[in-house]
Amino acid sequence: MQPRHRERHKTGRMGWLRAGVLGANDGIVSTASLVLGVAAAHGSPQNILIAGSAGLVAGAMSMAAGEYVSVHSQADSEHAELEKERLELQNDAEGEHKELASIYAARGLDPELARRVAEQLMAHDALDAHARDELGITDALRARPLQAAGASALSFAVGAALPLLVVALTPGTMRLGSVFITSLLFLAVLGGVAAKAGGAKIMTGAMRITFWGALAMAITAGVGTLFSTVG
Repeated sequence: MQPRHRERHKTGRMGWLRAGVLGANDGIVSTASLVLGVAAAHGSPQNILIAGSAGLVAGAMSMAAGEYVSVHSQADSEHAELEKERLELQNDAEGEHKELASIYAARGLDPELARRVAEQLMAHDALDAHARDELGITDALRARPLQAAGASALSFAVGAALPLLVVALTPGTMRLGSVFITSLLFLAVLGGVAAKAGGAKIMTGAMRITFWGALAMAITAGVGTLFSTVG
């Protein structure tokens, strides 16, 4: 019985991690920016919450649809490549064996060893060997449209709910400052957690996502103030 490979790598998380971080980041930034803009234009608390809630629903649906279409296009391309490879294996198995052996030889294996490795791997699962080593398609990194869409929608909704909660719990005179500061805190935590999960530097991830979030919120609040002054 062959030993099971128990080592876990960060790359297996990339699919859901990317969609989740993107969704949560967009949820926090877009909703916080929206409520800041409405608040800066002297919108009532009710109008601020209505605008933020509408942004939450619309944003979550948009994220889900966008991720599904985008990742499904990738999945379609992968499927087409695999079908093409399957036909090539049926029609020219010897040529595909030489192709796989040349890939291993180019990576540093002795030509004879490369030929034998290719022969054994193709005997085990020829399509899987070519998908992994010729096309770069692996199970861990394969496109999963529904997973990406669900992760994006859910994470966006959770992220968007945070500034809305702050709006609901904060008095009017403190609303602008509270939403801005807490949203930056949320973004810093999100960036740090995402960096930790992906194996990157926590401080770098937190600072990067916080900077762009602060810029977006400041610009939107400035636009709201401008329109309020003009009106």
